[in-house]
This record gives sequence, C-alpha cells and structure tokens, in this order.
Amino acid sequence: MSNKLIDIVNVSKSFGDNLVLDDLNLYIRENEFLTLLGPSGCGKTTLLRIIGGFESPDTGKVIFDGKNITDLAPNKRQLNTVFQKYALFTNMTIAENIAFGLKIKGKTKSYINDKIRYALKLVNLEGFEDRTPDSLSGGQQQRIAIARAIVNEPKVLLLDEPLGALDLKLRQDMQYELIRLKNELGITFVYVTHDQEEALTMSDTIVVMNQGYIQQIGTPEDIYNEPKNAFVADFIGESNILPATMVQDKLVKILGACFPCVDVGFGRNRPVDAVIRPEDIDLVKPEDGIIEGVVTHLIFKGVHYEMEVTANNFEWLVHSTDMVEVGTEVGIQVDPFDIQIMKKPESEDAEAVTIEE
Repeated sequence: MSNKLIDIVNVSKSFGDNLVLDDLNLYIRENEFLTLLGPSGCGKTTLLRIIGGFESPDTGKVIFDGKNITDLAPNKRQLNTVFQKYALFTNMTIAENIAFGLKIKGKTKSYINDKIRYALKLVNLEGFEDRTPDSLSGGQQQRIAIARAIVNEPKVLLLDEPLGALDLKLRQDMQYELIRLKNELGITFVYVTHDQEEALTMSDTIVVMNQGYIQQIGTPEDIYNEPKNAFVADFIGESNILPATMVQDKLVKILGACFPCVDVGFGRNRPVDAVIRPEDIDLVKPEDGIIEGVVTHLIFKGVHYEMEVTANNFEWLVHSTDMVEVGTEVGIQVDPFDIQIMKKPESEDAEAVTIEE
C-alpha cells in the first residue's frame, strides 16, 4: 500500500456531556477504500465530519498530505463529501448541479462542459444533462451526487451512508459501481456505514468502532476471520460466542468438551471466549461429534439452511447447504483452524480499547 494521506492524531470530541470520540488515532493511505463501520452513535459520522471540516475536534489534529488542516474550512480541503440525503439542488438541472462547484471556482464554460460530460459518462448517466433531480430514481440521484463531487477532482471522497436510502438490489449494484469508480479515479474513499455486508464487499481496510473507540483495524478477511474481541465478532456477521477455558496451547474446553484449536500463548486453564462462525460447524453422526445435540430450529435462507442445535445447554447457530430435520440427533464437529480464541474483557469498558495496528 502507498503512503499515508490523512493522519488523525489524538482526536477527541464531546457534545455536551457525551464523549463521542476518545483520543482517537488513525491513518488513511492514498488510494485506499477505508470504511468506518459501527453501530449508531459509535462516532463514525462525527469522525467523517471532522475529516471533512464540518466539525472541529476538541483536542487533536487532522494532517492531510503532511499539512495540518484541523482549522481549514471544508471548501479549502482537497476532499468532497457525498451525504446520505444527496443534497441536490431541485431548482437546477443535472448539468447545473454538477457544475456548481466548478462555477464557484471560476472555471471556463468549455472546461465545465467537458467535466460534466466526463462525470456523467463515469456514472453511466450520459444524456441526463437537462433532466431535473426530481425526475430521477434514488440510485440515479445518488450517482449525480457522486458526479458532482468527483468533477472537483478531490484527493479524497467522503461518503456518509450514501446507500442507506436505496433498496437492497440497487444498493448491491451501487457497491460495484463505487468500487469501479474508485479504481478508475484512483482517489481515496472514506466510507461510513453500519452495514457489515457493505463494508466487507467494498473495503480495502475496515475500522470497526464502538463507543468512540476503535475496536479493530484490518482487511475484511482479518476482521471476519480473526475478530479481536466479542464486540467485533458479534458485529461482523453471525457468531457463536462461547465461554471457554484454554486448557493449554492448542486445546480449549468449550461447554465441558475439549476441542483442538490452533491458538497458543493464552496460558493454562485460563478463561477465554471462543468464537465459531455458523458456517464452520459440521453436523455429523452423534457418535462422530465432539459433543452431541438435537436440531431445534430450521429455516431455509436461499443459499443455505440456518439451524439451531441445542447441545450442552447452548443454542448453536449452524449454517449448512445440507438440511437436517428438526428433532434429529447430531454430533458437532469443528476444524481446529475455525475456532478463534479471544481474551475475556475484564470489564464493560475493556471491550472498548484502542487496538494498535
């Protein structure tokens, strides 16, 4: 990956008594698609607004390309923001909407017309110059908002839940559009969402946030397969999070049964949390499993069946392309590589510690 473009250093922000960001440090690389992911109120939009210049941090600074831009106005920064509400001017044509920022900058008419054509081609809306925003669908309005941002040639595009108002199919189409745009434009995308699937689909790097802290930074594969704590494991996809005891290196006791695993360095007989993804559980004959249980629920989800198996007083969530009828006795088997061991948090607040990269 290329060099740092944005460096967020010791940034804190409160609204009244509510601490939204707590001494946060993060850097964003050039040409990276970085997603800030977390539940409502975790601080992700506030962080985006601080990068964009719409909010000022109480402490800390924002460095952009080596320069301190903490006190710079939004229009003086080399970045543009696409909001969830699109904020198109309804009394202007599409062409006028796209040209708005360029006119303020005093660009020539021929330059502006070239840029409008280029931007509309890029978002697959050629020939829409004279239409008005209210004649467009939500997905088309979204693409015009992006076109308006990219004609200004920002180094960074900030996107605040931009697909939130779209229906599922359109949202998935737009995810591919955004990846294509980023690759064609070669600019940095900083994207805010609470949708895990969106984050996993599009990002080079995901920053998982909760309660104003960064919980984990990593690739989509890292975040999904190697969650650092129970919050991340639970927030990204579905998980079975089980209280367990690390008997010794590579052996963990879950619900009274010993499972081989690959983790080391947790000590002997230490309380831990074990995370097992539903798709990583194999249902076998009762005598072939490490523990035995009974299928209690079954739902067909299209790609797979979702089942609940009650075993050793725990409801195991299982995803499988093979259907097992409710009431069937089964054994549970898990590959050692598919058991992820995590330290138990020592308190509620210990779940919200900054993870250094």
